[in-house]
Amino acid sequence: MPRYIAFHKPYDVLSQFTGEAGQKTLSEFSLPKKVYAAGRLDKDSEGLLLLSDDGPLIKKLLDPENGHERVYWAEVEGEPTQDTLARLSRGVIFKGHKSKPCRVNRLVPQPEISPRDPPVRFRKSIPTCWIELVLTEGKNRQVRRMTAAVGHPTLRLVRKRIGKLMLGDLLPGEWRDVQKSDIF
Repeated sequence: MPRYIAFHKPYDVLSQFTGEAGQKTLSEFSLPKKVYAAGRLDKDSEGLLLLSDDGPLIKKLLDPENGHERVYWAEVEGEPTQDTLARLSRGVIFKGHKSKPCRVNRLVPQPEISPRDPPVRFRKSIPTCWIELVLTEGKNRQVRRMTAAVGHPTLRLVRKRIGKLMLGDLLPGEWRDVQKSDIF
């Protein structure tokens, strides 16, 4: 029977089981043997990471042709206007690539997310705002590059959903078994 694991990847952890000396990896979280990350989250991003030993499912998730939804909450510098959010949703150009259209909205009310260690930089003169982005593509550092392209750099990024699978109440470093039907 294939195994499917929902894992809350903490900040500063690689989305792999091996790394260079001093790097935190998935090997530190007592995850089951022979499961692999179905996709990635950057070291400085947090949230839902799916792991599995089901090779065909991992291939399906990673194939850009399948375009499954990924939901991210991004704490951005400044307070984007409705026009800026609309521009993001139409797609923006970064590194010579135009992102596909996506859904973007300001989170109202602003969520209370547990503090990160180390904390996100704080500047009294510049407010921050949490926005939600629903993407169907996964380019390298895409959310960060998209928000920077419209003048609102991402300070903190949390993936909340992959397909139908929600992060839910998992705390950083926690994981749970899920069913394939929970994902698609």
